[in-house]
Amino acid sequence: MKKVLVKNIGMLATPVGKTAHRGEEQGKIKITKDAWVLMEDGVIAALGEGAAPEAADAERIDAGGCLVTPGLVDAHTHLIFGGWRQNELGLKLHGASYLDIQNAGGGIQSTTNATRGATEEELAAKAEKALNEMLRFGTTTCEAKSGYGLATEHELKALRVIRDLDERHPVDLVATFMGAHLVPAEYKQNREEYVRLVCEEMMPRVREQGIAKFCDVFCEADTFTVEESRRILEAGLKYGLRPKIHADEIEAIGGSQLAGELGAISAEHLIVCPKEGIESMAKGGTIACLLPATSFNLGAVFAPARDMVNAGVPVAMATDFNPGSCPCLNMQFVINLGCLKYKLTPEEVLTAVTLNAAAAIDRADRVGSVEPGKLGDLVIWDAPDLDYICYRVGSNLAKTVIKKGAVV
Repeated sequence: MKKVLVKNIGMLATPVGKTAHRGEEQGKIKITKDAWVLMEDGVIAALGEGAAPEAADAERIDAGGCLVTPGLVDAHTHLIFGGWRQNELGLKLHGASYLDIQNAGGGIQSTTNATRGATEEELAAKAEKALNEMLRFGTTTCEAKSGYGLATEHELKALRVIRDLDERHPVDLVATFMGAHLVPAEYKQNREEYVRLVCEEMMPRVREQGIAKFCDVFCEADTFTVEESRRILEAGLKYGLRPKIHADEIEAIGGSQLAGELGAISAEHLIVCPKEGIESMAKGGTIACLLPATSFNLGAVFAPARDMVNAGVPVAMATDFNPGSCPCLNMQFVINLGCLKYKLTPEEVLTAVTLNAAAAIDRADRVGSVEPGKLGDLVIWDAPDLDYICYRVGSNLAKTVIKKGAVV
């Protein structure tokens, strides 16, 4: 049995529990000064304050009086894609909107073309490089969506890449099928056939291969209507894929209301989420997975996070790493924006990027907090306390990242 003891922790800050925290509970975390954490075979065995146990046979890691938190959980990424879209920056600066670029053949369609042309090996090498960078910033668990293949063979290709990376990379990956990211160019004149393809051809293959846990859909003007989104998510449930939904990113057409009605595990983006959508999510138990770096990159308004917390909607935060609207994979920047733009407290933000994010991908029973029985995923920060990592912007403060009890 391999034992690892992290000692001399100046402050251990963590939410507690195995379910998402909402309302006032989101801001309630456990702070332990002068703490230690003992891990056995990659799992937290014990923790406490004061003098660390002898544990003579344990590897010892000295935290140097610094802050320790759970490993960060990035609950929304589009990790698997070909190419980049840096050329769109100039278009945006000259006034082109997200939908303008998309309707002109750029945006998701251009990434789809590049993804279809890439081999599994090429996609995996690119994604692995991104995961290595995420890990250095403190991300130890990551959701990854398909959605840039938009054809059966290429959607399955992306999901296989996610599965294979999960098996060999230190970061744990959770796969989401998102064949309904956009109606591809070849089906623009026959939307109904593409929806049928997603529901009746792609989903059975996804289930047969066991390569995804969730089904996501982009419910937005010029992508999928509320009615189409409902049909896709209900089909996903039939094939054992729990619903997620991209909603209210650009226009509030009813996606957040649908999320609550279907009891979706999470609704994503929610930049322009209306009161009715917040009420529906609160009633349906849906986690709001907010993506502040996307608002930053788009020059958009920021989601009404405080209204959601006040209404009892659990709030998670993630990067939305993708080649178009948010080429950012740094969860520390998300933490900064959570405080500066959402006006959430450091305690609420910590919960949003750990326990609530884990709950948004159905992993709160094993990650998202520092407690006995959960995986030994920790970050030792070059910081004295929680406020410091929320306050500092632009530096990588992750001093040591520990995944399943091992320094990575």
